[in-house]
Amino acid sequence: MSEPILEMRNVEKHFGGVRAIDDFSLRLEPGVIYGLIGPNGAGKTTIFNTITGIYQADAGEILFQGKNITKVQPHKAAELGIARTFQNIRLFGNLTVKTNVVIACNMHSRYGLGDALFRTSRYRTVTKETEERAMEFLEIVGLADKAGELASSLPYGHQRKLEIARAMATRPSLLLLDEPAAGMNADESLELVEFIRGLKERFPITILMVEHHMDVVTHLCDACTVLNFGKTLAAGTVKEIKKNPEVVAAYLGGDE
Repeated sequence: MSEPILEMRNVEKHFGGVRAIDDFSLRLEPGVIYGLIGPNGAGKTTIFNTITGIYQADAGEILFQGKNITKVQPHKAAELGIARTFQNIRLFGNLTVKTNVVIACNMHSRYGLGDALFRTSRYRTVTKETEERAMEFLEIVGLADKAGELASSLPYGHQRKLEIARAMATRPSLLLLDEPAAGMNADESLELVEFIRGLKERFPITILMVEHHMDVVTHLCDACTVLNFGKTLAAGTVKEIKKNPEVVAAYLGGDE
């Protein structure tokens, strides 16, 4: 068995007397698309926040590519190769589409403060290369023709794609997608499925996604974990999950 890209061992996160994550474990193999599903308040986004360092776990440990990242800071998580999107889109709305991606690309830019102050040849070269990379990502997500527009002016679906492009521009090996199909209709969700599948084919990434649209989960995920009140209710393939009576009762609608 290969080394997992991400492993969570008996992780807990408490908010006062509430256990948002309760003894949660997960082993994520490289190259998969894995889903986290469950009702609102089940702890899904909290798991993302502990992986990326926004929250610190109160118990357990988190390993990324064999390295303990339980107490990692968010910027260090990004440097290690973990990128994410948010349930509520968080773009720099007052900046252009291109600039949003350039900012992400700059995480890997290599020039000093002096280069920036004096606009040295090194600075100009790196800046040109960064802008070219940003345009490449915008081409991939179909937004190159919107490069000069303000991010806030884009339609909702395009903002989702821009947020994913910005995440991919940090060159992650693990991409966390928090409800990427939120607010989308059936046709938009289908388009998103093809878009994410295309990213997976083009880049050597592993994807962990939180999603409420079961059609998206069914078409994309190799397997998934169902959460309920911060605990694992079930784990397995989507087909197995759909047949699990506990899952049906707690999440998929009982006997209906």
